[in-house]
Amino acid sequence: MTDRIWSYSTQSGHLTGTDLTGWRVEASDGHIGKVDKHSEEAGDAYLVVDTGVWIFGKEVLIPASAVTLVDREEQVLHLALTKEQVKDAPEFFSEKHLADRQYREEIGAYYGVGGPFHGGPGII
Repeated sequence: MTDRIWSYSTQSGHLTGTDLTGWRVEASDGHIGKVDKHSEEAGDAYLVVDTGVWIFGKEVLIPASAVTLVDREEQVLHLALTKEQVKDAPEFFSEKHLADRQYREEIGAYYGVGGPFHGGPGII
């Protein structure tokens, strides 16, 4: 796992200090939920997305590098992920996973290099 997966891309338009809580989250093929929690800590930036009824209230942890565009006017985050990729992501439980480095490594492997997407270099 590389640390770049846990950082916002400079092209995304993310501004440090922006509270993203409650913002809409859009996958490349449609709406997936809203930001429940987020971190922008250097090398440990992520979103916790509440998918609501879309996948039965599941929360997922998404590395910041998946964010391709931060639309501050509309308060929408666009991701380089499909709805299916988010749906198939490991479920997130804050009381269990927030400080769990092994879980973070699993997430990094899922979304990044060596992940399940065509055995390629990863999606982010």
